[in-house]
Amino acid sequence: MNWLFDLDETLHHAGHAVFPRISQRMTDYIVRYLGYDLQQANLLRTHYWRRYGATLGGLVRHHHVSADHFLRFTHDMDELLPWINYSNRLPQLLRSLPGRKWVFSNGPQHYVEAITAHLGIGHLISRCYGMEALDYQPKPHSSGYHRVLRDAGLAAGNCVMIEDTAANLRTAKRLGMQTVWISPTLRKPSWVDWRITDLRQLATLPLGR
Repeated sequence: MNWLFDLDETLHHAGHAVFPRISQRMTDYIVRYLGYDLQQANLLRTHYWRRYGATLGGLVRHHHVSADHFLRFTHDMDELLPWINYSNRLPQLLRSLPGRKWVFSNGPQHYVEAITAHLGIGHLISRCYGMEALDYQPKPHSSGYHRVLRDAGLAAGNCVMIEDTAANLRTAKRLGMQTVWISPTLRKPSWVDWRITDLRQLATLPLGR
């Protein structure tokens, strides 16, 4: 079995500390480099995120922003890593799952690799796929999934995708993957095979091996 893990809110909790800091850095970038005031920058950031799935998509399309410059500014690892908790149970959990593991994230490559190393699981991951590896086409766009499968030499039918975002699992299911949704929500969409509330529950699922 091949395991495709999302990163934020799947392998670690980013919502309480990391996401707000990244969002603030995005707003600061729009203020500093595009000349908007703070209120306008916040509105633009959220508008592009809703329309394109990532603020970066709108900034590149409409403002010709350098993707690499934006991602380096908004994902400053010196600032972010101290807020990311290391769990000594995560390496043990991943080792208990038979098969190879990948990280497939909408975050930038340097961010994904730095957090994976910080969590102590880098040696257990075959490869990390961040925004650059997806040609800046974030999930749930299907092109990124095809790139990962092609690069890793995987058949979708031999993969399990684990995500906290249900919309991203819809694409995975259409391609033939098994899907696991991490969510406290009781009802699950039809394209989700299993819903769990904690990553440790993975070992209890009747996943095809």
